[in-house]
Amino acid sequence: MDAAWSVLVETGYDGSTYEAVAARAETSRPVIYPRCSDRASLLLAAVPDHLRKQPIHLPDTGNLRDDALEFSRNTNQTREDSTALIGAQLMTYFRQTGSSFSDLRQSLKRNGKAAFETFVERGVKRGELRDFPTCARVIDLPYDLLRHDIYMTLRPVSEASIEEIVDKVWMPLLLASDGVKAQ
Repeated sequence: MDAAWSVLVETGYDGSTYEAVAARAETSRPVIYPRCSDRASLLLAAVPDHLRKQPIHLPDTGNLRDDALEFSRNTNQTREDSTALIGAQLMTYFRQTGSSFSDLRQSLKRNGKAAFETFVERGVKRGELRDFPTCARVIDLPYDLLRHDIYMTLRPVSEASIEEIVDKVWMPLLLASDGVKAQ
């Protein structure tokens, strides 16, 4: 998997062939083939393998806002390089297979949940929010905005931007959602 990731980083999806991965791993194509029957499955196995080696701790600070800020900071530090790279290097794959970054992200969710969904559930249990928002876009907004800023700048997001995303955009939307009490 390390060899497949390295080849993907250096050459993109187009250059990520069995031969290139086998050469990087100092093995042969027949050794790789039984584990991943096609190039797409090989590369899609390499991405989560790489990301799992850089786990992002799910904080539980006892406060929804602080969980969101800490997770955003950790994501920013840990995944800034991978986020932009994955999007850019897999564009050909997405076009050829008709899949998307969203499909890839769905396969990477822990226990089928995004981090911010977990934080919102905890917030509801602690009474910070009266009800779970029905709009998934609101729940995932901090991650989506963080990823957008990384794509647009190809740099880590500033602390000021992270705080703005959480404090000026996300929290007000959560608190204004139907059925949620204002704090």
